Amino acid sequence: MEIFVLNLSAVCLYLAFLLHRVSSISEAVPVRASSPPRGWNSYDSFCWTISEEEFLQSAEIISQRLRPHGYEYVVVDYLWYRRKVKGAYVDSLGFDVIDEWGRMIPDPDRWPSSRGGKGFTEVAKKVHAMGLKFGIHVMRGISTQAFNADTPILDTLKGGAYEDSGRQWRAKDIGLKERACAWMQHGFMSVNTKLGAGRAFLRSLYQQYAEWGVDFVKHDCVFGDDLDINEISFVSEVLKELDRPIVYSLSPGTGVTPAMAKEVSGLVNMYRITGDDWDTWGDVAAHFNVSRDFSAANMIGAKGLQGKSWPDLDMLPLGWLTDPGSNEGPHRTCNLNLDEQRTQMTLWAMAKSPLMFGGDVRKLDETTYSLITNPTVLEINTFSSNNKEFPYIIGTKGNTRKIKVTPPHLSEVAESNTHVLGLTSCKDPKANSWSIQAHDQELEEICWKGKSGNKIGEPLCLYKSRALLSSDGEMIYKQQYQGKVHLLASKGVGVCLDASPKWKLTSKELRRGSFSKCKRDANQMWQLNPSGALISSYSGLCATVNLVKADVGSGGIRSWIATGREGEIYVAFFNLNTEKTLISTKISDLAKALPGKNLNGASCKCREVWSAKDYGVLQQTLSTAVGMHGCALFVLNCD
Repeated sequence: MEIFVLNLSAVCLYLAFLLHRVSSISEAVPVRASSPPRGWNSYDSFCWTISEEEFLQSAEIISQRLRPHGYEYVVVDYLWYRRKVKGAYVDSLGFDVIDEWGRMIPDPDRWPSSRGGKGFTEVAKKVHAMGLKFGIHVMRGISTQAFNADTPILDTLKGGAYEDSGRQWRAKDIGLKERACAWMQHGFMSVNTKLGAGRAFLRSLYQQYAEWGVDFVKHDCVFGDDLDINEISFVSEVLKELDRPIVYSLSPGTGVTPAMAKEVSGLVNMYRITGDDWDTWGDVAAHFNVSRDFSAANMIGAKGLQGKSWPDLDMLPLGWLTDPGSNEGPHRTCNLNLDEQRTQMTLWAMAKSPLMFGGDVRKLDETTYSLITNPTVLEINTFSSNNKEFPYIIGTKGNTRKIKVTPPHLSEVAESNTHVLGLTSCKDPKANSWSIQAHDQELEEICWKGKSGNKIGEPLCLYKSRALLSSDGEMIYKQQYQGKVHLLASKGVGVCLDASPKWKLTSKELRRGSFSKCKRDANQMWQLNPSGALISSYSGLCATVNLVKADVGSGGIRSWIATGREGEIYVAFFNLNTEKTLISTKISDLAKALPGKNLNGASCKCREVWSAKDYGVLQQTLSTAVGMHGCALFVLNCD
């Protein structure tokens, strides 16, 4: 008995030690992105041209006006290392500033405090002193400029140049030139993460960012159609090892599906699920289907890198802006009208997207300020739960024609046979739908035989062509692309199918397949495996085909629902039509989307957020007329 008591005491002491250990670890590792990150990004207002002075001016205003509302990150978007001189633009070559190890460092003319090898250290200190967190944008892999210069690689574990197998490794040993970023061909390429030297280079990048005081990294051209799962996975591991917690964001998300995102959501804290969002109604409307799909897949607030991860609907292009791909700063107002802006803000909040304001805060008008700091909207974005599309609504247009919304598991029926080529995870069963169709010994086609939407159209076929080799027929290249093919839209025409478009798509642009001149490029290399999957050598994703309407998602009515932390119910009505529409739902139907709720016979106090209208007590129906492209956001407190 004494032995038993002694052992039991030992067990209790050991359990207490484990609990203390877990508690200590929890305290040592701050939870990253416990709610959707909120802040400001320079891209929508400055493109790549922002200077240190302009950035710090913006940060000071954000600290004073937006930080009290939870906007805590200030992020320098891309090309902060590019010299702003004649000839420099988004995809120019030879204008970047790199250090002796091939790493990007700030342009000292635009960022004077970076001189003397300081990088962003001084800027980060000033941002932190304002009570804010500092973020930067980075591209995939290594720059073409560093590759061409064949710079040595820093070994941060041992110090000095990286050496292995009795030799020093350099940029040309790790750079994968045939895997250049599809939309920035002259800018950046993947690195070979299977090599110790490739991993050493990536580690040296992110350790430098931590040393600078970076709190947020937006990693570009590694997700969506440009997926590089190897780089994402390794960067995620490096970020875990750093003493400094850095929020990890992926961008853009062209062609992203929930199946694809599930492979990376646990490695990051936020990830884009659309192309670039700009201030057009088409871009706003394009977010309804994709946000619905990610909610239905339970991706909102799922487990992420040492915290949570959030599907990202992109920045809010409101207020004073520039133009996409521009070489100039802010010079125009937002093209969305106020109703459309409210629709965007409401959807972003209900879908719990990160909120990254993109307008020039130095010219922040009161209307825009009130929009992005609305307390109810921000409360929903941070604290609501059970966020999902709500299908049980009816719309009545001016001609009394009723529109009934189908449940979210029923997709829209295509009205035209528009072939849309897409990419998905190769684990997706529908990817295994390609087969070879031989016409003769010289001519073969690879054809899609799967169902495309709700109709079966004529099979889409692409002509098969042996992959091009360089003139010297490098053996390494031959081995790497053995069995890979080019795919042509027409026989004998020298244009081949790209896995990722050669330009950045906006959210509204329908991806129908991009073709460009055939060349030695992993973006044009494909392999058909025995299961019928057509695999991209660029991203490792598999090709699919759908038949959709060109304007799918641009019309109709939508609704979202969520619950608040005090038991309130949030309901949003959206009118995507071009005319005013009366949108209605039964109070009792709200319970269909809310587990454990029973609203039969319930009385609900109701107010609408944007109009500030008090609807009093409702018992049967929630109904209101919503203008073209507008929305209504209700807060209900039900007995």
